[in-house]
Amino acid sequence: MAAKWIEALTGSLEQKKQYRQYKARIEALPEPYGTVAKATDRYLMVAGGIVDGDVMVTMLTDLADLWERAAADGTPVRDIVGDDPSEFAETFARAYNGKVWLDKERTRLNKAVDDAARKEK
Repeated sequence: MAAKWIEALTGSLEQKKQYRQYKARIEALPEPYGTVAKATDRYLMVAGGIVDGDVMVTMLTDLADLWERAAADGTPVRDIVGDDPSEFAETFARAYNGKVWLDKERTRLNKAVDDAARKEK
């Protein structure tokens, strides 16, 4: 019962556990994979904008899988991210359908314009 109340305030405890596991996996990566994975993580947190926790956890788990596999295979980081790492990160994020914070702002803008236009009449 208390867990449901806490989750109502803080979000899913399971998602938080999965996120901590993801962070530990990224921290354990050898260099240069760890550095690039952390930089990609930061970029996704700022630019990705995904607000659905389940989608975010899935995306980050897949990101950890990608970097772990690249490290295990010895794949050069540029072979993964290409010449434009930000484009790589944005393309990676687009593969995960979910609400992004910008969706809320688009809705808010559209409503404000609709409301103002109705008052014009």
